[in-house]
Amino acid sequence: MAGSMVCARITAVAHYVPERRVSNADLRRHFTALGEPDVIDKFEASSGILQRWYAPDDWATSDLALPAAREALQRAGKTAADLDLIIVGTDSPDYITPSTSVVLQHKLGAAQAGTFDVGCACASFPTAIAAAAGLISSSPSIRTVLVIGAYMMQRLADHDDPMVFFYGDGAGAAVIEAADSPGYLGAAFLADGSYAQSWGIFSGGTREPASAASVAAGRTQVRLVHRYPPEINDEGWPRLFQQLASRCGFGIDQVDGVIFTQVRRETIEKAAATIGLPQHKAHMIMDRYGYTGSACIPMALSDALDQGRVGPGDLVVLIGSGVGFNQAAVAVRL
Repeated sequence: MAGSMVCARITAVAHYVPERRVSNADLRRHFTALGEPDVIDKFEASSGILQRWYAPDDWATSDLALPAAREALQRAGKTAADLDLIIVGTDSPDYITPSTSVVLQHKLGAAQAGTFDVGCACASFPTAIAAAAGLISSSPSIRTVLVIGAYMMQRLADHDDPMVFFYGDGAGAAVIEAADSPGYLGAAFLADGSYAQSWGIFSGGTREPASAASVAAGRTQVRLVHRYPPEINDEGWPRLFQQLASRCGFGIDQVDGVIFTQVRRETIEKAAATIGLPQHKAHMIMDRYGYTGSACIPMALSDALDQGRVGPGDLVVLIGSGVGFNQAAVAVRL
């Protein structure tokens, strides 16, 4: 491809969920015993989540990422030895440091691949896709990139906190390769750090190193401190879509599917209606898998491909929204 523009294209996608099913009935019994019998019904009605899946107790996030990575490579006709770079998007890492991507690289056997993590919560996967595409187009030595979103937030949660209702474990992976025709079309980003104290894990970093006191107070676990205004997603998701459509030169009638962050059915339905997208083009998986955070977008894309909801040549927009807050969107032609 010397002398021509190098493009980036997604050549395979796969997802993985572990085997332990946790139903809403399971959680309802737990919270009834805690004196909160109605909380699960309330969350179920607004989110559409019916169940979620938990990994074995001795697994870490990299263990969830590994089977998704292997399946994506197999679908792309690649091996770990073909990889030039591995990017892992997660806000439930194996460790604060080293990166989860370097742990995964060793488990995968991709000894020659470089690695880095993206940590902007549920916006991580579209952000990582944009980074991978940019590196492929600008670095002749990078031809094949594995991008993974993985999530195990329930391991970092208090299971007596009603917010545990949302968290499911899972991973999704995409292989991105150099191509001579555009697959990746563009990206858009939004953020507002004034919400940084609203939801997070607030002890264990440099602001407050973990201590016996912070562990006892639950500050090393994920906490919702202040609810985000609904308009952050109700207005932010359509704004990102319109920015992408304008920059990339497509209209809503040309879009075959939009994958939104999979946390609330009502929010997805409202955003789809706002941009004029038929509801059947906004694929949803949270009813079966729960909220899988950094993994939910690649998982939903993989599921949509497996079901034939989208396919080769289709134009798909991925819109992620995470705590911080961070939002990111990419447009890709499959």
